[in-house]
Amino acid sequence: MRQSLFTDENVDSLTSSLYQQYAQALFTYLRLHLPLREDAEDILVDVFVAAMENSTFQGLAPGQQRQWLWRVAHNKVADHYRSAARKRQMLTLEEVQDELLEDEEFAPAWLAERSEEYQRLQAHVQRLPELQQKLLHLRFVNGLRSADIARMLGKQEGAVRMLLSRTLNLLRSTYEKH
Repeated sequence: MRQSLFTDENVDSLTSSLYQQYAQALFTYLRLHLPLREDAEDILVDVFVAAMENSTFQGLAPGQQRQWLWRVAHNKVADHYRSAARKRQMLTLEEVQDELLEDEEFAPAWLAERSEEYQRLQAHVQRLPELQQKLLHLRFVNGLRSADIARMLGKQEGAVRMLLSRTLNLLRSTYEKH
């Protein structure tokens, strides 16, 4: 009987390392595609459980592991919506209205205020130089890591991190002033 190179301890260490590398970006992706934070958290756990349970995953190259994790996350989101479509409940308009008005986050005044804040923030972002706008878009909309952004922009990772930090500080200070 041949022994596996991947003992439980090695698998746990490898999975922990992968989790530290990819969990935040995967979670951001999941939150963009799922309405509830809890669903995103559950699916994130499912993705890494699937990686631990897959016998061929450990033998993949790091880039292939990353692609595998992203593909599983994408598929699990699709599965979530397929199963939700089957379980969809019917509510009357009055029931929905009562629920929405009970929750302050969906109160019309709060939604209007939030919309105004988003418009203000967007106006401040649009005043930034093109490179800083692109950097914010790549980081927060696309969920890319600094290393990936650096490769795309042809810059060093440290420079990207510094520019991102300065951009956020500038944006924060100008937003708070107005």
